[in-house]
Amino acid sequence: MEMGKDVEANRRAILDSHSYRLAELDIDFLGRGEQRPVRMQLELQKAETLLRENQITSTVVVFGGTQIVPRDQAEARLAVAKRLLSRNPDEPRAKRSVARAESILAKSHYYDAALEFGKLVSSCCQTKGKCDFVIATGGGPGIMEAANRGAFEVGAKSIGFNIELPHEQEPNPYITPELCFQFSYFALRKFHFVLRAEALVVFPGGFGTLDELFNTLTLRQTGRMQQIPIILYGEDYWTRVLNFQAMADAGVVADEDLDLISFAETPEEAWAIISEFHHLEQ
Repeated sequence: MEMGKDVEANRRAILDSHSYRLAELDIDFLGRGEQRPVRMQLELQKAETLLRENQITSTVVVFGGTQIVPRDQAEARLAVAKRLLSRNPDEPRAKRSVARAESILAKSHYYDAALEFGKLVSSCCQTKGKCDFVIATGGGPGIMEAANRGAFEVGAKSIGFNIELPHEQEPNPYITPELCFQFSYFALRKFHFVLRAEALVVFPGGFGTLDELFNTLTLRQTGRMQQIPIILYGEDYWTRVLNFQAMADAGVVADEDLDLISFAETPEEAWAIISEFHHLEQ
């Protein structure tokens, strides 16, 4: 018996209906608010599965500011700021832009240091097929790019835990492709930062850098993660931005909590702290 037009139209509507899609293929359904626990579990499991498949046993996490760029880029930004100021010499924002650009230029050496640190750690640890102490960053520009680049330039693997942000942020081009992850949830991203970490090295940075630093300090202070060295690179910057001693003097942290923090001024010094902490041969 031949189907009527109404029946045929209904058959097509059934096949096209979102309810008929396989759940794992229904992006609209997975994106609904009530499916947040499922999405969080997927973010946890995807990165964990791929890291295991790539035999990543341990990481050295590097944080730092996105605005700290190579010297040539910093000089170019300063030149642009000065040109704008020359057109509007009395404009406060133009003066402020020049001052900020000069400050960033003065910090460009941190980019070089992060690059050298990435090279040093990767050259020491990724030998004979091992994936120990793999450089892991937030996958963005600036200091993160430098650390990933250091690993890239010596032919080693490195990880990028990128995050979906309101403004577009493409991963830096030096991450190992199969080890670059995009997260929607900061909490899951932070979990993967600390899960395999054997050290944390924090270069000068802003709110995001401080967030990751204090997250790790809190976990170490409360014994909720493995023991690792937490290294602040550039003591002058960090002692101006944060007064940890004042916190201890105020009684809000214990004196021994300050022992969780070390300072380093060179890539070699940072690596020596890590090596001594873990009793590694140098």
